Amino acid sequence: MNDLASTVPNGLFIGVGVGPGDPELLTLKAYRAIQHADVICYLENESGQSQSLDIAVEALKDPIKQQLHLGVRFAMSRERVAANAAYDKAIGQIHAQLKQGKTVVFLCEGDPLFFGSFTYLLERLDSQYASKVIPGIPAFAAATAELQLPLTVLKQSFAVITGRHSDAKIKAALLEHDAVVIMKAGIERPRLLTLLKETKRFDDANYLEYISRDKQKIIRDLNDLEMSAGPYFSLFVITRQEIPKEANQDVKA
Repeated sequence: MNDLASTVPNGLFIGVGVGPGDPELLTLKAYRAIQHADVICYLENESGQSQSLDIAVEALKDPIKQQLHLGVRFAMSRERVAANAAYDKAIGQIHAQLKQGKTVVFLCEGDPLFFGSFTYLLERLDSQYASKVIPGIPAFAAATAELQLPLTVLKQSFAVITGRHSDAKIKAALLEHDAVVIMKAGIERPRLLTLLKETKRFDDANYLEYISRDKQKIIRDLNDLEMSAGPYFSLFVITRQEIPKEANQDVKA
């Protein structure tokens, strides 16, 4: 922990991945960084609630020092003008703390650099300030653990896309790769179900919502899934049903 606790003249900005939702999936390094931080920064919705703050609850119970909490008000939307304005405002507040030599931890659901908001703050960070990243368990890794389903074996290929991609791009991924994870699936769920059928990957797919959280939902038979939009925190895991013969030979060996 010495590398995180050491004094940095111009402050230190740390992106901390808190994982997909279960507080017990927080890594030990993330736990310690949160405890030692001077400032805890996080996204919050218009009601002042923060998913990442809720996930980090255990680490926040017994901080090493008095901490300042800095909430970044943020509305989930595809409209980037408001999002960029929020990031611009947030980095200004973060710079003010770093200028005082503070260690600022930004809590990020999943992993900070995997569809993480930390990415947009890091690219705005003044070069005079040091930064670190502590990885977290991404949602797709937690999803396959819940399914107890190997994502890939041996020579199988793997791709991660989002529901925001075009039909053509999603079809190409489904047709080309053995395993595909489609993130941010909720609002695009009806379209994605249609594309899974068109590419004959419908029976290969599993659907999950709120992975590792209290309201987690897993649907293995997509015939049971409504043709309507779902929540933001949802994804599809698509894998080949048959394990290649060489995989079986490898196990026997």
